[in-house]
Amino acid sequence: MVTALAEGPDALTGGTTPAAPEAVVVRFAGDSGDGMQLTGGQFTLSTALAGNDLATFPDFPAEIRAPQGTLFGVSAFQINFGSTEIETAGDAPDVLVAMNPAALKTNVGQLKAGGLIIADTGEFNKRNLEKAKYDQNPLEDGSLEKWQLLAFDISALTLEAVKPFGLGNKEALRCKNMWTLGLALWMFDRDRKPLIDWLNAKFAKAPVLAEANIAALNAGHAYGETAELAGPLKQYHIAPVETAPGLYRTVTGAEAVSLGLVAGAQLAELPMFFGGYPITPASAILHNLAKLKEFGVTTFQAEDEIAAIASAIGASYAGQLGVTSSSGPGIALKGEAMGLAIMTELPLVIVNSQRGGPSTGLPTKTEQSDLYQAVYGRNGDAPMPVIAARSPADAFDCAIEACRIAVEYMTPVMLLTDGYIGNAAEPWKVPDPASYTPFPAKFLEEKNGPDGELLPFARDEKGARPWIKPGTPGLMHRIGGIEKNPGTGNIDYSPASHQTMTDARKAKVDGIAHGIPQQDVTLGTEGGKLVVVGWGSTFGPIHQAVRRARARGLDVSHVHVRHVWPLPTNLGDLLGQYENILVPEMNTGQFKTVLRDQFLLDAKPLNKTSGQPFTIAEIEAAIEGALA
Repeated sequence: MVTALAEGPDALTGGTTPAAPEAVVVRFAGDSGDGMQLTGGQFTLSTALAGNDLATFPDFPAEIRAPQGTLFGVSAFQINFGSTEIETAGDAPDVLVAMNPAALKTNVGQLKAGGLIIADTGEFNKRNLEKAKYDQNPLEDGSLEKWQLLAFDISALTLEAVKPFGLGNKEALRCKNMWTLGLALWMFDRDRKPLIDWLNAKFAKAPVLAEANIAALNAGHAYGETAELAGPLKQYHIAPVETAPGLYRTVTGAEAVSLGLVAGAQLAELPMFFGGYPITPASAILHNLAKLKEFGVTTFQAEDEIAAIASAIGASYAGQLGVTSSSGPGIALKGEAMGLAIMTELPLVIVNSQRGGPSTGLPTKTEQSDLYQAVYGRNGDAPMPVIAARSPADAFDCAIEACRIAVEYMTPVMLLTDGYIGNAAEPWKVPDPASYTPFPAKFLEEKNGPDGELLPFARDEKGARPWIKPGTPGLMHRIGGIEKNPGTGNIDYSPASHQTMTDARKAKVDGIAHGIPQQDVTLGTEGGKLVVVGWGSTFGPIHQAVRRARARGLDVSHVHVRHVWPLPTNLGDLLGQYENILVPEMNTGQFKTVLRDQFLLDAKPLNKTSGQPFTIAEIEAAIEGALA
């Protein structure tokens, strides 16, 4: 069965005939076993090769394999792509591909009015409708009339396409995602060859599966051509975006962090040791780094979070760049060892891929609720610099910056990303390695005291103590978590020593503010009626919302902070030039509290803790409200 609105507004353009829109949002949704993440990832690849700008949002359940057909087992992948600058994965889809009733029910409410639904009627049987809590079949009862509907039996068409290859019914139906991808490739005028090459490589040891999936891909593409002749489905060509010449690739936040850590270690002229423990959504960093051993990277999957960070501290003590990563619950477990790294003053990079909390919380959903934990969350006065990446591509430079600060200031550094940044993808112009300034690590090789003695806690102009490799002749010294003498490093927990060392560690981290760039205005002017201040992954929706508001003549600017702690030295004066300050965060107002605390500014919060990123419309509405 094929049904569609015969007349009415076009799904993508709002007109009666298809034209080339500047940007399109497509959301693939199905059961967690339907391969929606794979489908979305490969569509992203084809989109990047077509030269479009893009941003993606993988959205999958926490259950490893939820009961098939249930509402909480729906996996989705959204991509926003176009011939213009793309900053977010899009507020509302133009096209929803729903592989079963549950996918339709959980996602159709977000679809734009007049948008296009592509549904697999083969899955809309009585059993699946009941699992999705439908009393009637929505494809037949008129409840979807405000959208365009293209409904046909993708399951049956897939089985027919792969019939020559002799697959069992279950195995054959696994090709449905490739059939759907073929239709999407036709719909947006994409080349199939890169996907065919990928399938041949993926199933090199099982050529029958490669051929079956390619046949399904081609069948979906051919169906688009046939359906287009009949009228209900149209093909759109999205022109490439204008970009500066260079080498580009798609990159996820986890990939960018991994590459940035390797680049940072290379710039520090150090081998890198990564100690990690699997946890969603941070595990991908371990997976990516394990593939980069040729760059002097050692990866170690520890038995738990505490062992992971302890091994990284040990590697830093031995003269390598120690790195560890986790998400909120694992970061909590690492807390005592972070204090040890602060007390021993060793370089260490800690990546926190934030997720919904507290406790196990929302393991596969995004949040920014670990800011207090990053800035304040250790026992004792334990200051630590904190950096926040604003997008997948930005995570590369942020990882390098974390390595630089760790090495130059002999301190652990926390790099904040989140589930959205870690899993999402965007185009990345591969930078010229020569554009980065090296920061080679320096090791003490002879005694540094005035009378030929060793002073392992003497400090340079940045407040950093010397880095001494164990085994260096004549430089034996004490190290550990008990307070030390300010110069000799001997155990000394006298009142005067603890006061001096506490002050010195704080002054060192505070001083980092003088070694980072001054805060600039990301979009807009210095001073005015309203500034929207963001950090981390809120960048995209804030930037687009401010851009739209300014186009309407509203007096609003955008300031986005990378160095969360210590804050840039000019940030207080900069924000003080605005009449109102709005701080959107995916938490209950943590950075707002930091700004109030540090600068006594009346920053107002805009909070969201649904596990979903902000939409542009939400921030636009808040801007209008703040200026009312």
